Parts: sequence; C-alpha cells; structure tokens
Amino acid sequence: MSYDAVLFDCDGVIVELPDKVAMTEAMRRVQQRLGLSAPPEQVVEDFFRGNLSSITERCRSAGIERETFCTEAAREGVRAQVAEIRSGLRSTYDDVVAVQNLNYPMGVVSDNHPHVLSFLLRRFDLSNCFETVQGCRFTPSDLKRRKPNPHNVEAAMETLGSESALYVGDRKIDVKAADNAGIDSALLRRERRVENGADIAPTYEVSSLWQLHDLL
Repeated sequence: MSYDAVLFDCDGVIVELPDKVAMTEAMRRVQQRLGLSAPPEQVVEDFFRGNLSSITERCRSAGIERETFCTEAAREGVRAQVAEIRSGLRSTYDDVVAVQNLNYPMGVVSDNHPHVLSFLLRRFDLSNCFETVQGCRFTPSDLKRRKPNPHNVEAAMETLGSESALYVGDRKIDVKAADNAGIDSALLRRERRVENGADIAPTYEVSSLWQLHDLL
C-alpha cells in the first residue's frame, strides 16, 4: 500500500504516558473544589474517556454546570502534565528518532489537550516534524470528537491534503478511529500490555517505530 502521509497518536507512541497518580491528584483537586462525590479515579476515567453521559450526571447530582467542571478539569489536567514534563518525569521514547527520519507529511492526532501537545513537541524539539496537530480541548463539544470518532483524523488529513494516510497508535481505539476514517492503521505494541484486541484488526502490528520504515 502506498501512503501519502503518516499520522501519530501522541501518548504511548511518541511520548510516555501521563502518570496516573498525578492525574488522579489533579482530579481530586477538582472534585474537592466543586463538591463532586465520585472517587477521583472514576472522575479521571470518565473525563479521559470522554464519557459525557457520566460527566453530565455527576455534575447534575452535584448541582454544577458541566462546562464549569470541564474547564476546571482541563486546567488541572494540563497543569499536572506540564509539571510532569518540566520535572523530567515524562519524556519521549528512544525510537522517536525513527519518526524524525521519515520523509512524509506527518501529523499528530491525539485525545490530549492541544496545549499539552504543543508543549511536548516544543520541549523535545519535535514541532518541525509535524505539519498539523489535532487535539482535544476537553470541552463538551471536543469530548464528543474523541476517538473512535474520526473527526480529528479526517481534519489532519484535510490539512495535509492526504487521501491515503497511515495512522499509528497504541490502543484499539486508535485502530477503530482509523477504520472509521477509512484508512490503514499500525498498532504499536510496546513492552506494556495492549488491551484485549480481539475485536480489532489493525493493518499492521509493530513493536517499534523503527519498523515503520519497512512498511512505508
């Protein structure tokens, strides 16, 4: 298959995943500030999975506006991640050099906040590698566009003028997003365990970004 662009998820592909403890503490601050009764671990899961129905119900029960919660959660989530990166606790994977050596139009399509994505790419001198960066601002409207919704994948392809991109991700939801956009996918299986993928069929499976050179 011939591709005219390559798109990448960010967390778990280009950079290490956010620390769960730090994100839980960030949501605990939101929970305490707004009077939410749910455990912060559940709030984190709902928020970062874009579970709007659960978020809406929790906010209704607490008597707060959903937009207020999303604004506070975004602020704390972004702040926690930026602090983590600045402290050196989160970095790129060693094989990201393989991405820098690819001679293709490239973009990032992630469910993380655009401010975090921009900070990460600047911090690790990767901004020039990607012509487009599509993220999620954590607003109710953006949460609806999270993967597997193909909206951001299609937006990145349109920006790049692409008709046949390859999307590289590390979760089955990335594969589903690529399927929904009508493009091929490469599932990156690093040392950590990928979720049960019995219901997905990625075009390729790789264990390192270096293997992309053999596919493209």
